[in-house]
Amino acid sequence: MDRLTEMEAFAMVVDQGGFTDAARKMGISKSAVSKHVSALEARLGARLLNRTTRRVSPTEIGLAYYDRARRVLTDAGEADALVTSMQTAPSGHLRLSVAADFGAALLTPILAEFLLDYPDITVTMVLSDRSVELISEGFDMAIRVGDLEDSSLRARKLTETTRRMIASPGYLQRHGRPMKIDDLNDHRLLYHSTQPHGNVWRLLSPSGEPRQVRAPGWLTVNDGQSLLKAVVSGLGIAHLPEFLFADAMRAGLVEEVLPELPVETLGIHAIYPSGRFTQPKVRAFIDFLARRFLEKGPVGH
Repeated sequence: MDRLTEMEAFAMVVDQGGFTDAARKMGISKSAVSKHVSALEARLGARLLNRTTRRVSPTEIGLAYYDRARRVLTDAGEADALVTSMQTAPSGHLRLSVAADFGAALLTPILAEFLLDYPDITVTMVLSDRSVELISEGFDMAIRVGDLEDSSLRARKLTETTRRMIASPGYLQRHGRPMKIDDLNDHRLLYHSTQPHGNVWRLLSPSGEPRQVRAPGWLTVNDGQSLLKAVVSGLGIAHLPEFLFADAMRAGLVEEVLPELPVETLGIHAIYPSGRFTQPKVRAFIDFLARRFLEKGPVGH
C-alpha cells in the first residue's frame, strides 16, 4: 500500500477519534481505513492505536508517530499547493516597500507594464528609505539600493548603479572645479538627509584609500529629485546615484566632479521573507524586474 495514504489514514483516525468519521472525511469505506492503519502497524511492527468498542485513541508510540506524521502530511500538502500555484496565474495584493528615489525614477514608469501582464495582481507601493520590518509591517517584499543589512531575509540582485559627485557647469564656473578631495571642504555641498552616515560622504582617493568629507551642508533635503534640481540650478555639489542624474548629464545640465576618483558601485536588490515557498505574486514581480533590468543593463547607463 501507499505509505503516505497509510499515514494519512492513521492521522485522520486520531484527528476524528474513530474509523467511521475518518472514513467519511477521507471519502473511502471504513474497512479501507482499517486496512490502511493495520498495514501501517504491520510495517512498523508496533501498535499505534488502542481500539475499544467505545473509542479509539493513540498509544504512547502512536502519539509520538502522529506528531511526525502530521508534519510530513502538512509538508506534502504544501508541496502539492506549490506545484498548483506555479501552474496558475499569480494573483492577490502585493505590498512593496521601495527606496524612494529608485521607486520614483525607475519603478513607477514600468509598473504599468507589470500590472497589464498580471491583471489579477494589485499593488500598493510605499516609497521610503527606511528599512522596514517586512513581516511585522505587512510587506511582501522590498527593493533597496546600496549595502544590505545582515538579516534572515532573502535577497536577489536585480541590477546595479553608481554614485558620483555632480555639479552644474554654472556652479563650477563661478566657484572653480575641485581638483582633489580636500578641495571639497571649500565648496557648497548638498546633502541627502536619508544617507545612513548623515552629512558625511565616504569616498575613495585615486590610490584607493578611504576618505570622508564632513564639510557643512549648504542644503540638506530628503528627496533625490529635489536635490538634483538644486544641483542643476547651481546651488552646489551633490553625491547622487547615477539613475537620478543620467538624463541631466546627457543634456549637459550637470558635470561629474573629480571623475578620476574610483567609482562607487551600488547594488539594487529585491528583499523578501526566507522560506521554501515564495508567493507566486512575489516571484512574478521579482522575475519581471530581473528581466527588465537585464535587458537595460546597469541603471543610469
